[in-house]
Amino acid sequence: MTENELSIVRRAYAKQIMAADWPVVSQQVEDAFAAVPREHFLGPGPWPIFRFWQNGYMTTPSADPVYLYTNDLVGIAPERHINNGQPSLHAHLLACAAPNEGEHVVHVGAGLGYYSAIMAEMIGPSGQVTAIEYELDLAARARENLSRYANVSVIQGDGASVPFEPADVIYVNAGTTKPADIWLDRLRDGGRLILPLTTDKSFRSAEPGPISRRGAVFLITRRGPDFLARWVSPVAIYPCAGLRDEASEHALAAAFEKGDWKRVTGLRRTANLPEEQCWLRAQGWSLTYEEPVA
Repeated sequence: MTENELSIVRRAYAKQIMAADWPVVSQQVEDAFAAVPREHFLGPGPWPIFRFWQNGYMTTPSADPVYLYTNDLVGIAPERHINNGQPSLHAHLLACAAPNEGEHVVHVGAGLGYYSAIMAEMIGPSGQVTAIEYELDLAARARENLSRYANVSVIQGDGASVPFEPADVIYVNAGTTKPADIWLDRLRDGGRLILPLTTDKSFRSAEPGPISRRGAVFLITRRGPDFLARWVSPVAIYPCAGLRDEASEHALAAAFEKGDWKRVTGLRRTANLPEEQCWLRAQGWSLTYEEPVA
C-alpha cells in the first residue's frame, strides 16, 4: 500500500473513531488522528489485536498497516496485558481535555508514544509534550518512536512523582485510586486533568458487573485554588504503578456501589466535609456534589 493510499485510510479511520462510541465533534482531534501513522508506534507486524469476546489476542493476517486502522486495542506488551488504548476512547478524552496550540501537555503512562504524538500534533510546534512512562522497555521504545517530534520529551519514571513544569493539560493514561499531589499542584489555572479512577476490579476482572461501576474518567479543571470535576466516561485500564492506595480504593469502590457519579461537580483536597456533600471521601481528598465556592 502506498503512503498516499495509507493517508486516505488514516482519514477514514479518524472519521470512524470520532463516531464509534461518543459523538466527538473536534476537527483538531480528527486531524491529529489522521496525521499520525499508528504503525510507527507499534513495532513490526503482524500485530496482536485484543478481542474482548475471547479475552485474548488474535494476530493480524499480515504486516500490512491497514489492519491497524480500526477501533481496536493493539498489544504492545501482550504478555503483561499492556495495550495501545482504544482510539475512540482517546478521541473522546482528548476532545474533553482540548489541548490547544502552544500549551504544555504532560502525558502520564505514555506507552510507546502514539497518543503523545497525537497530542504533539494538537499543540503544534510552539507547544510541548512531556511524555512519562514507568516501564523501562516501553520508555526506551517511546523515546525512539518520538525522536522525530521536536516538541516532545520522554521521561522514564513514576508519573505520580516525576517533576515537570506547570502544565495546561495532564493526561493520565493508567488507572489510579486518587490524584497525585503533583498533578494538582502543577496544573495551571484553567488547566485540565484527565483522571481515570479505578477499583481493583477494573482491570481484567472475571467478576460480573458493568465497567461503569469499576472505573470512571473525570475531567478536573482548575479555577484558581478550586478544582471543578465532571464524569466523562467509564473506563477499564491498566493500573498506575505508584498510585494505588488501599484506603482510597475502598472509598472508590463504595462510591461506585452507591452510583451518582454523574452528579460530581468538584474535587476538594480535604476529607473534612459533610457526608451528604460527597460522592467520595478518602484521606486528604474528596469528590463532591457541589461546585467549590468561588
